Amino acid sequence: MTDPVAELVSLLKPTPSISKLVSGGGQWLVERRELGSPFYCAIAEGRCLMTIMGREPMVLTTGDFVLVPEIFSFTMSSLEPPPRGALAQRLETSPGVFRLGDPDAPPEVVAMIGHCAFGSDEKTLLVSLLPEVIHISGEERLMLLVRMINEETRADRTARDMVLRRLLEVLLIEALRSAGGAAAAPGLLRGMADPLLAPTLRRIHADPGRSMTVEGLAQDAAMSRSTFFDRFRREVGVAPMEYATGWRMALAKELLRKDVATAEIAQRVGYGSASAFSVAFTRHVGKPPGAYAKGAAHG
Repeated sequence: MTDPVAELVSLLKPTPSISKLVSGGGQWLVERRELGSPFYCAIAEGRCLMTIMGREPMVLTTGDFVLVPEIFSFTMSSLEPPPRGALAQRLETSPGVFRLGDPDAPPEVVAMIGHCAFGSDEKTLLVSLLPEVIHISGEERLMLLVRMINEETRADRTARDMVLRRLLEVLLIEALRSAGGAAAAPGLLRGMADPLLAPTLRRIHADPGRSMTVEGLAQDAAMSRSTFFDRFRREVGVAPMEYATGWRMALAKELLRKDVATAEIAQRVGYGSASAFSVAFTRHVGKPPGAYAKGAAHG
């Protein structure tokens, strides 16, 4: 049966943008103000402090991995940061290799850091289904994947861009696998950890063209309508039909970019006619399917 997590990562269209090896010694601090770009970090040696806007500081140690699917502002620093306003010390010792803080001090942390981009037009919906922050300790597979991305970024090998995209997809899936479970924040991972909701989520992804109502989904899950609705919204973070419609429209956008006929798309995402699909798509996206497809072709 369809795997919703794999489908979500595929639709996000992750592409690497920056990958670097960073070491720090003495007192140092770097601050980044990003406009929603995904960020990941793996600590190869030592310890440092990471503070994401609106969250408590995290002490990262050897073997820790952090993924933030949508980040706006954060700092990384030595455990004892320098005074605010102190001149930042940052030296690029070779392409993609940076030294922070006192260059003569012994390194207290070595980290592999990367930024990427999501190419999907529906990334707001898709990212909303993921945890805001994933922090995992001791997963050697994640460390290996980040190391491979870092090495591939600095190499000039055949099919480099394709290899990087595939490695990044695997990294995201591995991180999401490791972060899943009932303790995850509301979203797709927590929903997939619920034995009563996971089959429903798989059915929505496997056959988005079938007729769906809250009553029908509740019946399939062997729950009353109200119990199912409340449980789905609590675990996944959105109402059942809001999730189903959002997923259908994400798929419709992908099919429009592939120049699939509107009538065929309507059938594949659960609408009885091209006109019914067009009305729903325009309401959801803000423009009719034809205009969206034309804009995507010229984008």
